Amino acid sequence: MSRYDEIKNQIKNDPKTWLITGVAGFIGSNLLEALLLMDQKVIGLDDFATGHQHNLDEVASIVSKEQWKNFQFSKGDIRDLETCVNAVQGIDYVLHQAALGSVPRSIADPLTSNTVNVTGFLNMITASKDAGVKNFVYAASSSTYGDHPELPKIEENIGKPLSPYAVTKYVNELYADVFKRTYNFNSIGLRYFNVFGKRQDPNGAYAAVIPKWASAIIQNDDIFINGDGETSRDFCFIENTVQANILAALAPENGLNQVYNVALGDRTTLNELFENIKNALSENNIEYTKDPIHQDFREGDVRHSQADISRISTLLGYSPNYKIKNGIKKAMPWYVKNLTKIQN
Repeated sequence: MSRYDEIKNQIKNDPKTWLITGVAGFIGSNLLEALLLMDQKVIGLDDFATGHQHNLDEVASIVSKEQWKNFQFSKGDIRDLETCVNAVQGIDYVLHQAALGSVPRSIADPLTSNTVNVTGFLNMITASKDAGVKNFVYAASSSTYGDHPELPKIEENIGKPLSPYAVTKYVNELYADVFKRTYNFNSIGLRYFNVFGKRQDPNGAYAAVIPKWASAIIQNDDIFINGDGETSRDFCFIENTVQANILAALAPENGLNQVYNVALGDRTTLNELFENIKNALSENNIEYTKDPIHQDFREGDVRHSQADISRISTLLGYSPNYKIKNGIKKAMPWYVKNLTKIQN
């Protein structure tokens, strides 16, 4: 039995109370679904700045009525300290996903990215510490590696940040370390590498590449690739990410107060990614015959990214169940079925 299976059995037999910030977002709603299916009690916080009510509605349609009764939603902004204080009362574990993502958005508006990602984070970790939360798991980012050229990325080797967004996520890690040293408060940072899967929003200027391309192919729109298409990323399916969060929350003593890569530990070029998405949608009767259009490289982007996942595998028992082709194959039917809904 895997460590993840052990943890799932453990919390099913001894349910806990969890807070998910950003619960109406892509990752947050998938965490909500997983925890409710494990019969956990979940408090959710979101201000719908980037999250959506239809994500919560979909989770409600998947879990049982009894499981849905274990969920309590609160609308609020993490930039407000009182909101954070109220949210963490009686909570065992915090999964802090609320943030303003996107490198380009942070370049266009660094002030808002900072207030949400830094002030909001500080509010949440302070409130959690004061409330006696057992463990504070937060969404860090692979952008923290900045201009460090080494591949694969190893947690202790980082470079200079390449965007305001990267600065904010690194500051989260610094605060978490200080809270352990100063207040003996436990936390774990998860450096996400290009997470993808169902309920990831394809709309807007800052949409992630996989849902954006899936949407374009379904609608027979043009596909735009930044640069020559040989830029590569370590794409991580959402169910791998859910596993990492739950393992982190129940981490053993020697696994606490660490930062971990959350990824597959592999690289896929944008050209390969395009073919994978196109082929997966073809299996769903969506045929696409256009060639992608290449445009300039995007400001602030790194050329290649790949994670070393040995630390999270060794200390937390993480074992990603989905490689990129499997993940895309599982995700695409959702986009075919739900495209109309997520456009509205």
